[in-house]
Amino acid sequence: MLAAVFEEPGPAAVLQIVERETPLAGVGEVRVRVVLSAVNPTDTGTRAGRGVPDGVAPPRVPNQDGAGVVDAVGDGVTGLEPGDRVWVWDASYARANGTAQEYVVLPRRQVVRMNDDVPFEVGAALGIPALTAHRCLTLASDGPARLEPGALTGRTVLVAGGAGAVGNAAIQLAKWAGATVLTTVSSKDKGDLAVAAGADAVINYREEDVAARVKELAPGGAQIVVEVNTENLRTDLSAVAAGGNIAIYVGGEVTIPSFKAMLKNVSLDFVLTYTTTIEEKDNAVAAVAEAVNTGAFRVGEEAGLPILRYPFERVADAHEAVEQHAVGKVVVEITKP
Repeated sequence: MLAAVFEEPGPAAVLQIVERETPLAGVGEVRVRVVLSAVNPTDTGTRAGRGVPDGVAPPRVPNQDGAGVVDAVGDGVTGLEPGDRVWVWDASYARANGTAQEYVVLPRRQVVRMNDDVPFEVGAALGIPALTAHRCLTLASDGPARLEPGALTGRTVLVAGGAGAVGNAAIQLAKWAGATVLTTVSSKDKGDLAVAAGADAVINYREEDVAARVKELAPGGAQIVVEVNTENLRTDLSAVAAGGNIAIYVGGEVTIPSFKAMLKNVSLDFVLTYTTTIEEKDNAVAAVAEAVNTGAFRVGEEAGLPILRYPFERVADAHEAVEQHAVGKVVVEITKP
């Protein structure tokens, strides 16, 4: 089989497509023929040598997320059969082999069946973005552990960066769960994408006072803030409701105006999907799978997340596109559907 491999960390050019033996599915494992492999910022970070430490040294096959077809199942595997359409998560976390290859073998738990009418583009866009969004939306002490229709009814959610992959997923999942969703963007074009995702109101932070606008739209403030930039913390503390929660899913230095947070009894949490508990991850996977299979989670321009496709031989270009902050979901075409 063909696989994209980097022998040492470096720029995207270190990725080389090589021939490797097709792996076998062992006990409790599933072999997936990868149709689409998604590229996330964390994937480019790992390739560049600045990603999340997981104890695995190169050579490595990158990319955590992807979608494809079950090719073989090992002994003890139930609930999946060859030919099933699936999406996978955390494929290359603490493992040397991600989804940038024709076949990937994973534990049964990390392979999730999707309905036959779900496009592979949807499956490839889940993983890190959707599971991160789910965790951000369920951190509040008085909130649900798992999203479902009605779980966030009566709550207002503020999503920073609604045109990004996590922002898009947060908007879609929050709306599916019944929330009112406000989001911030930096341009009209990105605002159009956020509206397509389902946001009830869009705030251009380059032109408007975010906190003031949130108070106009939700006088009591947002009960949940999903934050992509630690520099927004002061604004978030003005926009969040008393007793609300701010979830930050990116790295960076944080200075906390603690008295302002104390006055509102606000909780501040940090999210990294790789290291959530088994229960938290299982809840997220189950909720995302339900949203996908019921048609509540979509991708494409019409759903606020353009799909940017690259052929397998241009996997390095796909990594560079993510590093250059391409708007949309970057996927690599590994095999034919």
